[in-house]
Amino acid sequence: MAQVRPRLIVDCDPGHDDAVMLVLAARHADVVGITTVSGNAPLEACTTNALAITELLGWDVPVHSGAARPLLAEPFHAPEVHGESGLDGTDLARPTRTVAGDDAVAFISEATRAEEGLWLVATGPLTNVALALRADPGLAGRLAGISFMGGGAGEGNVTAAAEFNVWADPEAAAIVVDAGCPVWMCGLDCTRQFLADRALTDEVRALGNPVSGFLADIFDHELGRFGSYATSSPDPPMHDPVALLAVTHPHLIQRERVPILVETGGVHARGATIVDRRLVTREGADPKATSQTEWARSIDAPAARRVLVETLASFG
Repeated sequence: MAQVRPRLIVDCDPGHDDAVMLVLAARHADVVGITTVSGNAPLEACTTNALAITELLGWDVPVHSGAARPLLAEPFHAPEVHGESGLDGTDLARPTRTVAGDDAVAFISEATRAEEGLWLVATGPLTNVALALRADPGLAGRLAGISFMGGGAGEGNVTAAAEFNVWADPEAAAIVVDAGCPVWMCGLDCTRQFLADRALTDEVRALGNPVSGFLADIFDHELGRFGSYATSSPDPPMHDPVALLAVTHPHLIQRERVPILVETGGVHARGATIVDRRLVTREGADPKATSQTEWARSIDAPAARRVLVETLASFG
């Protein structure tokens, strides 16, 4: 039986791992539009990268630029990870495509009014999504759900407690986890299981097509950077594809229904995501009973890797 392609909006900040996610989305989802947000790089760079990636893929999907800064915090980027361009280590051509619009929030609202039941997959700071939810109170009721890459159960990468996407705009993340529709958090505990090692990089490069070469360049760049860190693994994780695979290949992701909270204050824990795995509260209630948030616990990494390689081979 043919796999059903979910229809969705992608909100992203490309970004090396966003590029991997977009390659998968082009083949495994019907994407009605891409919205960009400031995150891994400034908004202009992220938008240019989204246009360039879609052009490389021969993918005629509209791209709408969005928020250039978080709701309250100062803009924060990751040049030490993604470079100033957001895609350092690649030679992606500058795009000839242009944006379809510069109001991502309006696009999200209009697209979900035109077609209910879309998924929203978010792989950058959640500013656009939060702004859309705040501007359009009926939005959550029209969405199938929101799957986002961010957070973690007690793990961080910007601070000891906070992951980049949530730390960059915790006020936005707090709005999203309380949206009132199904919300899946694909955090570091899950994404750190899906790695781009040397064997995968060589296998991808050997496919010999422009798209596989582009991702192999990304993996080589990340291997060179990540290998210099004192970590338990020398291989870089592929964070953002997990939030997409949760929707396109849900059998690969093990999720647990739990309440999720976002810390918006504090000195040491701002941007932390709290996964409430208690069996019962002090008042005797089941905290999971009314929760619409789910935490991605694990991924079938070998199977996800096969999906990625087969997808890249399809561009040959």
